[in-house]
Amino acid sequence: MTTNLARYQRIAPFYDLLDFPFERRRYRALRPLMFQNLDGWLLDAGVGTGRNCAFYPPDAIVSGIDTSLAMLERAHGRCPILSAAGRLYQMDVTELEFPTGSFDAAVATFLFCVLPHELQVPALRELGRVVKPGGLIRLLEYVRPHRAFRRIMSRIWQPWIVWAYGASFDHQTERYVPEAGLELVESRYVVDDLVKLITARA
Repeated sequence: MTTNLARYQRIAPFYDLLDFPFERRRYRALRPLMFQNLDGWLLDAGVGTGRNCAFYPPDAIVSGIDTSLAMLERAHGRCPILSAAGRLYQMDVTELEFPTGSFDAAVATFLFCVLPHELQVPALRELGRVVKPGGLIRLLEYVRPHRAFRRIMSRIWQPWIVWAYGASFDHQTERYVPEAGLELVESRYVVDDLVKLITARA
């Protein structure tokens, strides 16, 4: 079985090409929503190839993590400020190597739709641990659509999504938020009934 780490090591050189149509038509408009009203010390969990870097608040001090060195290598080129400051780390979101309360807020873009069910709570707890009490944790995630046409299309796309990204529409991350000791502040659709912006408070 291909692990997600092995999968992202493999696709890193082609990741931006694979994602280009979605980035242009959908993701680029969504990324600024992740950083609205956030400042100070921020954690970008699952930084990937660094697509969020262009949208970081100008006065924020951001650290990025990813499990894949190959993805981080791409992020080094796209995020020169983080790279020069040594703030790109190979790290697992379920075992963060930062002291408790290191960050004012954290974001994760399409990370939790890749994490299996058994890792949802550990990952949320770790984000809650490293974010200061009262700080926000903002997630952008795919969900299984409830409208018939999109639901059918998501089933058709599922094998490709699993093969390419190891992702699922069915992880229902927001239901794990209370179990992880976090407060659910907001959960709203930002692309039809397909993509949600979830905000929790540490």
